[in-house]
Amino acid sequence: MSTPPRQHAYTGPALPVLLEPTHAERTRTLLHLNSLATLSTLSRKQPGFPFGSLMPYALDSAGRPLFLISNMAMHTQNIKGDPRASLFITQPSADGDPLGAARATLVGNILQVPDQDKPAVRELYLARHQNSSYWVDFADFSFFRMDILDVYYVGGFGVMGWVTAPDYAEATPDPLATSAPGIIEHMNADHADSMILLAHTHSQLEATEATMTSVDRLGFHLRLKTAEGMKGTRINFPNQVTTPGETRTALVAMVQAARNPTT
Repeated sequence: MSTPPRQHAYTGPALPVLLEPTHAERTRTLLHLNSLATLSTLSRKQPGFPFGSLMPYALDSAGRPLFLISNMAMHTQNIKGDPRASLFITQPSADGDPLGAARATLVGNILQVPDQDKPAVRELYLARHQNSSYWVDFADFSFFRMDILDVYYVGGFGVMGWVTAPDYAEATPDPLATSAPGIIEHMNADHADSMILLAHTHSQLEATEATMTSVDRLGFHLRLKTAEGMKGTRINFPNQVTTPGETRTALVAMVQAARNPTT
């Protein structure tokens, strides 16, 4: 099973443990949202040393990375000599601090895709990288796939853990993954007062400013400016949400309940 997330030390009132997406789900979400990573292979020229390359990828239904690479590329030569490799994926930092951004490292063997799987892999890859249609049929290009052995996820400061390959394969991306930036932008632009109220009601924190930093199917995180300095908190939705419409409905209901606690 996925390792439970480690959280920053908290010195405020005792709060209930809130459900969050697992490390496996967050890793699948991270890979779903990106299509470019750093591939580290074992160097043939300098045996035992890792060799890093910038690598576009697509994903199959089990979350396995798919690559279209030239036989002339150094990483391809390395893979053919030793298939062991790792793939590092990170998200852009929202606040300019790269160490606070989510990232993951996949460890596994990269093997050439067998002939019977090539049509399906080709379709998946070109759907993610349309420009590759110009060279996909060149004789020196081949499809490769990573068979994942292990996964390590880092969600920011103090949030990290190993994810087993089966847990990763069984997880799915968060349903709000693609719509989250729009939800966050809207809340921060138009509903700061509502978020301050929710922080008071659900986390017993008095804030003068509130910024939503993330949202998922189970809840959202806020960054708060308080008299004691900057604080962070997570607030869960009453029920799981899967669409922007459901998210809006849940937030409106939560704000109404906070404004009228006896109704």
